[in-house]
Amino acid sequence: MQPAPVVVLVSGSGTLLQALIDASADPGYGVRIAAVGADRDDIAGLDRARRAGIDTFVERVADHPSRDAWDAALARRIASYEPRFVVSAGFMKILGPRVLAAHTVINTHPALLPSFPGSHGVRDALAYGVTVTGTTCHVVDAGVDTGPIIEQRAVAVEPGDDEESLHERIKVAERSMLVDVVAALARDGFTMDGRHVRIGGR
Repeated sequence: MQPAPVVVLVSGSGTLLQALIDASADPGYGVRIAAVGADRDDIAGLDRARRAGIDTFVERVADHPSRDAWDAALARRIASYEPRFVVSAGFMKILGPRVLAAHTVINTHPALLPSFPGSHGVRDALAYGVTVTGTTCHVVDAGVDTGPIIEQRAVAVEPGDDEESLHERIKVAERSMLVDVVAALARDGFTMDGRHVRIGGR
């Protein structure tokens, strides 16, 4: 069986992308990164893709007359690679309705959703005083971290943790989870029933 093509979107250093690049080097992983897209130039994530021989593209919001025009251009660029689905791996722009209508997009978040959505999930969890937080892989919808949940992994908050130390442990779980989820979605297929994402026959 041919590996499933996916497009990965990045905005920064690309550590999640690197985990997928490393995993997809194994023919048994079942996934081919068809392209890596970004919303800005000169980022480490694009360099990682190029070193791995993966096609890259950049769609900057500033290069388009409106956010809707950017969304349409991004949707076209993604579609040109005919991906099975799209992975948002640290992509810091909110995806618009054209991209989301055309493609299933998955994302990770450094908290156990629906708790602590938004850009400060680790900080908010610490401030609230939880003893367990973690990471969530979910389908992207029109909201902010509100889409159907695919998988979650828990990470304990340890005495003396600050935002940086806790986030580093969450990132380890996040990378492992994303590698596993992408493989399962590609290998077994998936369906969505309301807020339930079903992989294969489960």
